[in-house]
Order: sequence, then structure tokens, then C-alpha cells
Amino acid sequence: MQYNKINNLFGWLCFVIASATYILTLEPSVSFWDCGEFISCAYRLQVSHQPGYPLFAMLGKVFSLLSLGDNTKVPYFTNMGSAIASGAAIMFLFWTITAMAKKLLANREKDFGDATTTVIMGAGLVGALAFTFTDTFWFSAVETIVFALSQLCISIVFWAILKWDAHADEPGADKWIVFIAYVMGLSIGIHLLNLLTIPAIALVYYFRRYKNVTVKSAFIAFFISIAILGFVQYGIRGYTIKFAAFFDLFFVNSLGLGFGSGAFFFFILLIAGIVAGIIYSIRKNKPKLNLAFLCIAFIYFGYGSFAYIPIRASANTNLNNSHPDNAFTLYGYLNRIQYGENPLLTGPYFDAQVVDQTEGSTIYRKGKDKYEVAGKRTDYKYDHTTILPRMYSTDAGDVGFYRGWLQIPEGQAPTFADNLKWMFSWQIYQMYFRYFLWNYVGRYNDQDGQQSTESIDGNWTSGIFDGGRHLPKSVVDSPTYTPLYALPFILGVIGMVYQIERKKKDALIIALLWFFTGLAVVLYVNQPSVQPRERDYSYVGSFYAFAIWIGLSVIAIADGIRRKVNARTSAYIATGICLLVAPVLMAVKEWPGHDRSTKMTPHDMAYNYLISCPPNAILFTYGDNDTYSLWYDQEVEGIRPDVRIVNLSLFSGDWYIRQMQKKMNASEPLPITMPYDKYKDGVRDVIYYNDAKIAGPVELKEVFDFITSDDKSMQGQNQGGESVNYLPTKNFKITVNADDVMKNKVITQDQIDKLASSIEWKYTSNYVTKDQLALIDILAHNNWKRPICFTTTIGNSNLIGLQPYLYKEGFTYRLLPLKADTANHDQLSKTNSLLMYDNMMNKFKYGKFKTAKYLDHESTNMFYPVLLSTFLDLAHNLVNEGHPDMALKVLHKCDDELPENLYPYIDVAARKMFLAQIAYQLNDTALGNKFVNNIDKFLVDQLDYNAYLLKDDMNRVNQRDVQISMQVLNGMAEYAKTAKQTAISNKLEAQLKDYATKFAPIIGQQ
Repeated sequence: MQYNKINNLFGWLCFVIASATYILTLEPSVSFWDCGEFISCAYRLQVSHQPGYPLFAMLGKVFSLLSLGDNTKVPYFTNMGSAIASGAAIMFLFWTITAMAKKLLANREKDFGDATTTVIMGAGLVGALAFTFTDTFWFSAVETIVFALSQLCISIVFWAILKWDAHADEPGADKWIVFIAYVMGLSIGIHLLNLLTIPAIALVYYFRRYKNVTVKSAFIAFFISIAILGFVQYGIRGYTIKFAAFFDLFFVNSLGLGFGSGAFFFFILLIAGIVAGIIYSIRKNKPKLNLAFLCIAFIYFGYGSFAYIPIRASANTNLNNSHPDNAFTLYGYLNRIQYGENPLLTGPYFDAQVVDQTEGSTIYRKGKDKYEVAGKRTDYKYDHTTILPRMYSTDAGDVGFYRGWLQIPEGQAPTFADNLKWMFSWQIYQMYFRYFLWNYVGRYNDQDGQQSTESIDGNWTSGIFDGGRHLPKSVVDSPTYTPLYALPFILGVIGMVYQIERKKKDALIIALLWFFTGLAVVLYVNQPSVQPRERDYSYVGSFYAFAIWIGLSVIAIADGIRRKVNARTSAYIATGICLLVAPVLMAVKEWPGHDRSTKMTPHDMAYNYLISCPPNAILFTYGDNDTYSLWYDQEVEGIRPDVRIVNLSLFSGDWYIRQMQKKMNASEPLPITMPYDKYKDGVRDVIYYNDAKIAGPVELKEVFDFITSDDKSMQGQNQGGESVNYLPTKNFKITVNADDVMKNKVITQDQIDKLASSIEWKYTSNYVTKDQLALIDILAHNNWKRPICFTTTIGNSNLIGLQPYLYKEGFTYRLLPLKADTANHDQLSKTNSLLMYDNMMNKFKYGKFKTAKYLDHESTNMFYPVLLSTFLDLAHNLVNEGHPDMALKVLHKCDDELPENLYPYIDVAARKMFLAQIAYQLNDTALGNKFVNNIDKFLVDQLDYNAYLLKDDMNRVNQRDVQISMQVLNGMAEYAKTAKQTAISNKLEAQLKDYATKFAPIIGQQ
């Protein structure tokens, strides 16, 4: 069979294998993190968070239509879009590897014989299928996230430049360069990672077009490639919109024309300029200039997908992040200005003090008929700075982490050596190479491991020496324990060395691709400190580059075997060996930890948040995982459209407050009384506390009126002499109108004796930000008409001191005007018990927690403990309120719905211990014993592992875990003894005595 047909056939075979793998293991519904927002925005063509990813949304819409009207199937098909895109990326990777392999063997035979074809196909299969089963790529391949399509773009453009390379001397070959430019433009509407392939692509062009390659000219070509990358990233993607914005400013403010007129005129000029350049290059017979203008034109064609953003923003969709309906807002939106900027080449250390500040660029906002000045950016000058600043964040948590990681004593200033040590040890090793080793060496588990190089949690392992480490069963029995024995990594190194020895230029190109999609991202993003989640998905392009070398190892190994057997046999043996030690091994090890086909936790946890809310409730959320999945449930499946979801992390934006003043789905506008002029960008961004010595609590309406007043006599002065509002007191109250409370069914008749005449609390911050101002407005003017709820996963700082009046009703706290329970030390464990009982026993869904083949990190570490605490608080309060039978049913519901052997961290054991205590208290000794025995197995496993570590190195022992484990053992022994479970109590006491002896050096017991 002809070589090209064989190559095409095996490429499509890789596509089928990869796509089938991902479709079989994809999540059937919404996933955690950004997926809920992306699905919602794709399904209803809305505007997601920056930088928007419009092409991704439009493609997602196409796949969502395959649901054929069954909205519950929408995420399945959008997830399938990622699976198919990932399969296609594998196919193009196969063809990339075979192209590289063909070049590697090109000088051996004039015509490719069977043996050479076999080894080339073997290389392609091994490399492509190895990447198929990598941890990071597989994770993104089974959910609706941008990284699958982004990797497809990377695979396509790198394959395309090799196609150009193979045909560069033929007429019309430069069409591949134009094609690459178009895909680059399209990829901007998916994710920016694809742009990082430009240096590698430019070097392919340089090596092919220029015969006299020198070190000097190679460096010049490299710097030109960096300039091209900068031109596309900043010039085309960024400054195009910035220039359009200032044209619009002139046309609107100076010429009196409508919004968008100046931007339209700029784009006409831009198009005219590109067309003129193309015509000029043709007439003057300048092929390179013609190619440059064509590439720019086709990048713009692809980039044109961003027209979606202002068009849909102007349509006032429900999800409309930043409301980018004009050029200035769109420019800020594309550049993610709300996330701030990290210094890159120069900047301060974390302990630097501001010594001067200057007025920076003007900030504009869209007014009624003109652009208005919202303020000026401030540029700061610091007392000491450095080149390549890595430790720059002044956040207290980040500063503490810097000092702890590098062992810098408090008060000691960091040095440039510390700066570099941080960069290499944390940013480069911990936040890149650890991820790289996950994929090709192996991994202990999927716990977060950002904060320690020593802990097994989130760390890499080959597994070769794990047999002698006495690892706990909670690790080795987990589906996320994936030792790969470093075999894929070894193959990659073999392939890399082999290519360097024979094709240095090609090896350099792959190395550049690996560097720019990996370490260059690390250096550019300059992460300040611990991230909300592991960031391995950002570097998947570099893992793809390494897979090329894994494929090329087949040729290296075949060459070695060829000394003993003939070429054909060596090709088959090398291919077979490499398939077994890379793709097959990786598939077997990784499959259990990536099979999400039976998991429903994100959907069902979001459902529980919404179902916990009374009709027409206002639900305040904060984080991604207590917001995005809720958006999906509401926007796509139409679950509880009467609930108004308010994300407090977005509530600081004037655009978001304005959206909340409009009807959304079946939810009426929020009771926000402020007109837009009182909270627009640059107005009351922050209001500081200045104690006016007011005795007693002040009515919240009066406080609100004072801090939003434009009356100069009610304002103070800032350091610049300007009149500004200030917060005069932190002691707030809301007088409770009993008629309003009963009319709106806020409480039941049984609770009327607990009704407070007013609710009084102390505000917990020294300033009022815009989100808090809007929240105060709602509280002051709601008059108990709409239930006010907060998710139970929200941070305490977002509750502004309302804890005494918050009661759990499931997955939410509800604000209730009941007399404060001063005897309760844990204010957030209070429950509106009978209503909560109905929600949890009859309405909640539990995400197949007990039967799912695999549960991801957020399911186990965030929501499983939340569910345990929710069951525990309800059962405890039902007992105290005289409902023992109901409490026992709650315990059995917990046992029925939640897995027994899940302990993501040690504190979960303590929560389960209290469940056992209640079971004993209610005389269900069988259930109590079941809880206790299960906890005991886990604790013994953990304590034995720590006892092993203690023999080797005391510093490696997790002393907190040991102390909590001992406390839980002691508590269970006492509870079992009280319940007259003598055998269990004696066993636990014996264990406690034994471990007290073993751990005497760290707990001070003999």
C-alpha cells in the first residue's frame, strides 16, 4: 500500500481510539470550575469571563444542538465536542510525528520500504497514543473547556508547518503559511496558547528557506520570531481594539457622532490599509511582503470571531461579563484588567514600600451619549525593586508563603538570590516540572500539592520504590495513584537524544515548542503564590511536544535492535515494546482516575444549592464552584429560574450591579435603590470607615443614605482635599416589622415567639467596597419581601457579620429575624431544622457519590466534607430540638448516600466521629459501630504511615494529622465505652496507648 494511504489510515485510527476513549469516559453533565459558565454561554450565546472565547462558544452551540431539545443532554454533547477535538489533536500529532520520523530517516533509502514505513508508523502510534492517555490532556478532553480545542489548534498549525516544509519548493506551497495564519486568528477566539507556537514555526521557515545557517543568523531569526509573536499578541489582538477605542472617543466626544462610529471608521481604514498593502506587493512583485500582508489579513479573518462579544453584550444576555458593548470596555475585557497585572521584567519585592505615586493613563467609561472620565490609573514608585521580580505580591497570605517556603525570617528583606530561588523551586519546579512528571513518570494522587515538595499529596512518583515506603492504603488503593515507572519519560529522553544526534535543527524546533508552551508560560504569567487549583492544564502544549520525542524513541530502539535482527523484525519489536511501556501502560494506569462517566456531583451539588432556596430568593455566592454549576442548572436546564444568583466577586463591577437591577429569567430585579450614577465606575469604589463615635446601633437605611449622599455636608475629605463619603459606624441594625415578616412567610407560626424586634450586628471590615455597598442597599430595602440566602461554602468575610441571624436550610444559610442565639459558639451550625430536613431527605440529589467509579478533587475535598457537615449539623440540632427519630433517619440517609471509605483529609474523620457519637446517643449501636470501625481503619492506616516516617525523619511527620488522629481515637473510645461497646472501646484504647508510645517524641507522651 502507498505510504501516504498508510499514513492517513493510521492517523484516522489514532483519532478513533482517542475519541472513543474520551467519549467513553466523558462526564455526562456539567463539570466543576469554568465548565458551567462555558456551557451556559455556548447554549444561549452569552458572554463569558475574559477574554471571552467567542469561537469556542459558537462551536459549543453547534454541539449543544445535538441534544435535540433535551436540555439535560446539552453538556453531554458539548463535552463530546471536547472529546472529538481532542481526538483530532491526537490525529494531527500522529501525522506530525510521522513527518518528523520521515525526515529523520530520509537519507537512508531513496524509497521507503516496508521496514522503514513500519518503524515510522510505529513512532507515530506510540507518541500519539502516549499523549492520548496523559493525565492532563485526558482531564480536559472529557469536559467543556477551552484547552481541548486549543490543543487541536496547536496540533494543526505545527502539522501544517511540516506540510509546508515538505512542499516548500513547490509552487503555491506558501498557502500553508496563510492557512497557519488563519488558524492562529481563529485560535485567539478559543485560547491564546496557540500563539506560543510562533517561534518554533518561524524557525522551521528559517531553516528551510535559508541555506547558509549560522549561529548569528539563527539568533536573529529567533528574535524576529519573538517580535512576530509580540506583534500578533499585542499589536493585532490588543492594540487593534485600543486604537479603535480612541478613534471612537474622538468621533463621539469631539464630532458628536454615535457610539461605535469611530471604531467602525478605524476598521474601514485598517481593511483599506491591508488591501492596499496586498495590491502594492502584487504590483511591485514582492512575494515576501505579499505573504506578510496575506497572513495579517487571515489572522484578522480568524480574529473577527470577537465581533460576537460586543454584539451579544449589546443584546443584554443574562450572563454578560463586563458588558463589553463599546471599544473601551472591550479593550479592558480582552486584557483582563479586573485581574490586575503581574510584573514581568522589573518590579518590587513583596516588602517594598511605596515612596511616590504618579497619575497614569485615563480610564474612560461609556456615559449616556459621550465617553466620561472614570478616573486615572495610578503608577507607583517603590523604595527597592529588582529585575525579573518573582516575589512581588503584598497579600498577607502570599507574603507568609514566601517566607515559609524559603525560610526567610520575619523582618528580613528578600534578596535577589531569594527571588531566583523562589522562581526555580516553586514557579519552575513545583508549578511546572511536577506537572510534567505527573504525565510521564507517575503521580501519587490528585490532591493539591502546591505547598510542599515533600508531601505525597499532589506529588509525582515513578512507583519503583513505593513498595518500601509503607504508603497508606488511602493512596495506593485510590484510582488516582498512577505510577508509570518513568517508562514514558525514559522513552522521551531516548527519542530526544536520538534526534539531537541526527537532526539537530528539528530537535531545536521541538525544544522551542516545548519551552514556549511550558516554561515560557511560567515566566510570563509569573504566578504570585498558591493558586485556587493546580494549573497543569496551562502547559499541555509542552507535554504534547515531549510526546513527539516519545514517538521518535521507536526509531532509536529499532536501530539498536537492528544490530541483532533484520530491519523489519526490529521495527515490529521496537513498536511492540514501546506500545506496551507507554500507551498501554498509561491507559491501564490512568483510566480509573479519568472515567467520569458515572459522576454527577457538579450538577447535583448545584441543584442542592438552588433547591435549598425558598421561592424568589436572592442567593449570594462567591467562588467558581458555587456559581458556575448553578448558572448551568438555571440557564440550560431551567432549574429554579425564580432564584436570583448574585456572585459577590463580580458584584464589585458597576456593570454587574446594573444587570442585577433588571429582570432575569423568572427573577424580578433586585431591591437595589441606587441609581447608576451613584455606583458607576470611579464613583464610591471604596468607602472607608471613620468612627463618628455614635452610641448604639444605627438603622441600616440611615447608614446607607449617609454613605451614598451627595451632600457635601455629610461627607469628609480625603488626603487630596476631595469630598468623599465615609462609614461613620460599624454597628448596624434593621428594625423588624412583624407584619412584613409574617405576610411574607419568612418564619412559621411555631417560630413567632423567637421573632426579634430588630436584628443588630457589627460590620466586620474597615471599608465598604462596591459589592458590600450593593449588599447593604439590598438588606436595607428588601423589607423581608424576598428571602436572602448565602451559600454555605462562602467565606466568612462575605457575610459582613450577619452570622447570628443565618440559619442553614440545606446548602444555604438564610437570613432570619430570630433572636440571636448567644449560647451557640458555632453560629454557622444553626439550622432551620424542619425545613432543612425536608430538603435533605426528600429533595436533595447526591451526585452518585456512593456509586461513581471516580470522584474528582472538588467532589471529594470540597463537597463531600460539606455534605458531612450538613448531615451532622442537622442531626445534632434535631436531637437538641426533640426530634430523635428524624435525627436517626438523617444519619441513615448519610450512610446510604455517601461513600464509607472516603477521607480526603484528616478532619473528615473527626466529622464522622461526631456522626458515630449521635448514632450511639440514639441507641443505634450497629450504625455507631459501623462508623467507628470505618474511621478506625483509616486512622490506623494513617498513623502507621506516620510512624514509619518518624523512624526515618521526624520532620516529615504530619504532626497535626497525628494529633487529630489521636484525639479522634480517644473520642471514639469514650463514645463506644459510654454506649457499652466494650470490645470496640478496649481495642481503641489499646491502639491509643500503642500510638502514644510510638509518637512520644512528637506529642510528649511516654
